[in-house]
Amino acid sequence: MKLTAKDIAINGIIAAIYVVLTLLTYPFSFLGLQIRLAEMMVLLCFFRKNYILGLTTGCAIANLFSSIGIIDVAFGTLATFLSCLCICFCKHLLGACIFPILFNSGIIGLELYFFANEGGANSFWLFAVEVLIGELIAITLGYVLFQILKRNTRFLKLIRAKQNLDFKV
Repeated sequence: MKLTAKDIAINGIIAAIYVVLTLLTYPFSFLGLQIRLAEMMVLLCFFRKNYILGLTTGCAIANLFSSIGIIDVAFGTLATFLSCLCICFCKHLLGACIFPILFNSGIIGLELYFFANEGGANSFWLFAVEVLIGELIAITLGYVLFQILKRNTRFLKLIRAKQNLDFKV
């Protein structure tokens, strides 16, 4: 993937928006039942593959503010990276929505179970379901938003969409 200076700048903006959205909703962006609204942005990869860079970077920076710290930078960022990577190869937006829900609930569920489970009182499944619910909310909002925005040619031009321009669902 060849990146131009413009691509790098746009990915920087995407990373910054991800960080700002996460920090603006800080009480809901970390730990158990987290509804990280910035996660809806991963669906940008459905339209342009190179947004993986900005979204992964934004997630890593945002996770620096987590109470779990560097562990969340590693595992939370991995979940977002894998989600974005899989979304790039989807041909249906609804199908693309599955990846962030699965990767985040599994990876973040394990992360919370091992590193934030003081006294071992909660099970992995509790953490996984809490993250799944929050991610389902964020990705559903993103799905609805992108269903609306896909009709706007100015939006598609703004995000420099290169793929899946004629998707139905």
